Amino acid sequence: METPNNSLITPDARMGLAGAQPGAAGTAAASAGGADFGGFAQRVPMLNQFRSNPRVPLIVVVAVLVMVVAGLVMWSRQPDYRVLFSNLSDRDGGAIVAALQQGNIPYKLGEGGGAILVPAEQVHETRLRLASQGLPKSGSVGFELMDNQKFGISQFAEQVNYQRALEGELERTIGSISSVKSARVHLAIPKPSVFVRDKELPTASVMVNLYPGRVLDEGQVVAIAHMVASGVADMPVKNVNIVDQDGNLLTSQSAANGLDASQLKYVQQIEHNTQKRIDAILAPLFGAGNARSQVSADIDFSKLEQTAESYGPNGNAQSTAIRSQQSSESSETTGGGASGVPGALSNQPPQPASAPIDAAASGAVGAAKATPQNQRKDTTTNYEVDRTVRHYEQATGGIKRLSVAVVVNYEKKIDAKGNVTMTPLAADKLAQVQQLVKDAMGFDEKRGDSVNVVNSAFSADLNATPDVPWWRTQQMIAWGLQAAKYVGIGIVALFLYFSMVKPAMRRAFPPPPEAAPTLGAPDELSLLDGPAADGQKKEDEDKDAEVSLLGHESKKAKFDRNLDYARMVARQDARIVATVVKNWVSDER
Repeated sequence: METPNNSLITPDARMGLAGAQPGAAGTAAASAGGADFGGFAQRVPMLNQFRSNPRVPLIVVVAVLVMVVAGLVMWSRQPDYRVLFSNLSDRDGGAIVAALQQGNIPYKLGEGGGAILVPAEQVHETRLRLASQGLPKSGSVGFELMDNQKFGISQFAEQVNYQRALEGELERTIGSISSVKSARVHLAIPKPSVFVRDKELPTASVMVNLYPGRVLDEGQVVAIAHMVASGVADMPVKNVNIVDQDGNLLTSQSAANGLDASQLKYVQQIEHNTQKRIDAILAPLFGAGNARSQVSADIDFSKLEQTAESYGPNGNAQSTAIRSQQSSESSETTGGGASGVPGALSNQPPQPASAPIDAAASGAVGAAKATPQNQRKDTTTNYEVDRTVRHYEQATGGIKRLSVAVVVNYEKKIDAKGNVTMTPLAADKLAQVQQLVKDAMGFDEKRGDSVNVVNSAFSADLNATPDVPWWRTQQMIAWGLQAAKYVGIGIVALFLYFSMVKPAMRRAFPPPPEAAPTLGAPDELSLLDGPAADGQKKEDEDKDAEVSLLGHESKKAKFDRNLDYARMVARQDARIVATVVKNWVSDER
């Protein structure tokens, strides 16, 4: 058999054959290197089946990708857990966990098991459900302790149970305040006594455990003290002492200040209302922000009660009113009967009569002696006395003095050229401003009020708000964090796709084989012999000249040229074509 002339094989054919030979060699090497694995695969049929199926890696990679993406999505949608209850006893914690498991509510344990966390959207609903079941049960007991009284209980034990129940009810009430986590109440109730001087008033000690970062203001402390004092009979407010978890005495602070929260709020309200009236009347004149005012109010919270009783002298007796009048009159008349002193002298005979010197006088004397009289008249008159009784009770919260300070900005003037200048206010206009402020605040000179108006240039625009970029607002930051979460998930998914899925798909679904390289090339016609080659070379040179003029050659023209060249070689020597086709068939096997 004659050896084929390899010189007739074009460079493209050589490259195809050269590429086929290493591939065949690589296949042989791979089969030789994997002989051991092939023997193991023959012993394990399932592994051999997986190895023979090129789509198994793709399936595994896609499954891993789906699991990773699903895990990321589930992580992003994981609910935000919030505290349901904290600082629970072991008994209450176990009962709550059992109730959550029964209701299929997800939960977590935090703070070493001292807190129970549930999804944020189920916190309030879960609390209501557990409250309907009586959970959590507080460590203190209330008046339900009195429900199970034993028959024949002593009076002392009954009093102790009542005191425990009262302390428990007060603890529950104080614990319902938002800032208070828990509370303890201790009552000291003395025994009643029938003697007033031996009577003792009850006292109370309250210990509050506050949430971290929260405090009780003075108003809340006073409210707790009044509530405890009102819940126990005959307990004054001053006998209630409140202590926080750090050992700070809270009741002494409110008592030392002398003012409670309501009084301080009343002072602030008066100052705010006065300042608001002043700013409202100055804003239309100078514009918003060009006039500033501050008000200081001195309020009298002292409580005064006074009773006065005055008496006035009686003036005209005729105009005075008679309160009472009493008159008594008595008279006594003696007749001509027996008279004298009883006894012997009265029975003496009468003496001889003698003529009187004065007859008239003697007659009168005789008559007087004959008719003796005794008269008495008493009159008592009581007049009403002028009396005035006055009772004064001064209302608390009266204004003792108001002090107002007003600052007015310079007046802005714009000339014809558009230049802006700040000029001070005229004296008459400043006086008008002062009078307006006095009328707005209710100025009272007798009360000692004072008003001070100053005209000065403001150093900066007080109404200017910081220009925060839109991307630094709270809403945009929240949206950015949410978007970053999903973008991160997308980046991870794309990375897994391009690094694992796409290569596996290429291995499982290889691209179709490329077309067989064409035999011959226009630039290799020198390898052929014969006049046909010379003619074809000349024709190709003419075509190359034409292509160089056009600047490019279309794919269809190149394909037609290669096809014509292959037909020409097949007509000249068919053995070369048969040898090339034989090599291709053997490579595919």
